[in-house]
Amino acid sequence: MSSADPWHARVAVAQIPTAGLHRAFEANEATREAMAKIAGLREILSANASFDMTLKSGGRVRVQGQVRARVAQVCVITLDPIVNEIDEPIDLIFAPVEQIPELSELVDEAAQSVEEIPDPPEPIVDGMIDLGRLATDALFLAVDPYPRKPDAVFEPTPEAIDPEDHPFAALKALRPANNSSIASEVDTNASKGQNRGD
Repeated sequence: MSSADPWHARVAVAQIPTAGLHRAFEANEATREAMAKIAGLREILSANASFDMTLKSGGRVRVQGQVRARVAQVCVITLDPIVNEIDEPIDLIFAPVEQIPELSELVDEAAQSVEEIPDPPEPIVDGMIDLGRLATDALFLAVDPYPRKPDAVFEPTPEAIDPEDHPFAALKALRPANNSSIASEVDTNASKGQNRGD
């Protein structure tokens, strides 16, 4: 089991019957721990997948199914532990590697039209389709990067206003000195007037 790709459930395309193949599987504790570490999650409490595989023309395979999981995270607002449910649908086409460029061009052409844009095909590697890796990718993409409790509300902390930061604080600081100078000047002028009277 690779630490970078811990969940595996490989199916050989040659072994898929014409009537199709159903596969359901669940990640064990060790696999869930490895996936949680990769995804930066507190814990993956459960993870299971169910897929139906149907053969198509040209050696292609359609994979439809569902990935379900319960992941333990931390609310970004309250920092409280929370558990989120994941229920992710999957509908993809797998194709032989040599067909990928041609099919990708068809996807690009669809993107330029008004038609619904299909997902690009996934490669069939060495005749195998790894449903576990497919489930892992779907699970990781479905994880909420900003988890929050349903009733959590962000309330910014009000900042106390410093009176000294007021734009007129500097003028206020100069006021006593100016008043003293004015009062001193008035007293001096009054004394001079009194002396002239004498």
